Amino acid sequence: MNAPILDRQGIIRAIAEARGAGKSIALANGCFGILHVGHIRYLQAAAQQADVLVVGVNGDDSYDALAKKARPLVPENERAEIVAAIRGVGLVTIFHETTAEELIRAIRPTSTARDRLHRGERAGARPRRVAGWAGGHRRRSEGALHHELVEKMKNAGRRAKDGR
Repeated sequence: MNAPILDRQGIIRAIAEARGAGKSIALANGCFGILHVGHIRYLQAAAQQADVLVVGVNGDDSYDALAKKARPLVPENERAEIVAAIRGVGLVTIFHETTAEELIRAIRPTSTARDRLHRGERAGARPRRVAGWAGGHRRRSEGALHHELVEKMKNAGRRAKDGR
């Protein structure tokens, strides 16, 4: 069964219920533009950090602002649905800010996770700037990065075009 995809108010209610049951909350976030093994490893590792893994998926507008090149190939609702189908993901929400700072403020996770592209960042925000957030932070994830995968696809296309 896929994880539910909830709006901001729905995710806040679901987390309050989980906390009421004594569960810890981890937050992972990203664009998930072209899903690859690095994303799977990242999310499955993040799921091990807490009882409930919440995944924030960048909305199309924030994806576009971050990428600065093009709109996402896959629309936000479809990216969220794909993420929701990954084993270990407990809840999914789409957020429209360019960082997860507001999402962190809203849900106050026990811990956050980032992939290797964003080491040194904390779920898209620096928690010291997120007033009142007392969560921890753990980084872990290895695997292909989106831009590496896109580059491989471009190179394969060039080789095919050149007849190699």
